[in-house]
Amino acid sequence: MVTVRYEIVEHDGGWAYKVQDVLSETYPSHEAALKAANDAAARQTLAGTTDGIVYQDEQGRWHEEVADGRDRPATRVVDEPSA
Repeated sequence: MVTVRYEIVEHDGGWAYKVQDVLSETYPSHEAALKAANDAAARQTLAGTTDGIVYQDEQGRWHEEVADGRDRPATRVVDEPSA
């Protein structure tokens, strides 16, 4: 099973959470960013509806798939810098 890691980081004069190379909006405090990361991580684990999806990969090829709304990743919020 995939685990999505939310990392709390300093960003743009405040704090944000980061998933891979993507940053959230900037929050004024560490606590606010941590709360937002925990909220986002919790929402990501909720089951949704099974739907068809279309996406483009890094090579520009288009793909069509069925996304099972019950197939949700595990999440982890990390509140220390990565090594």
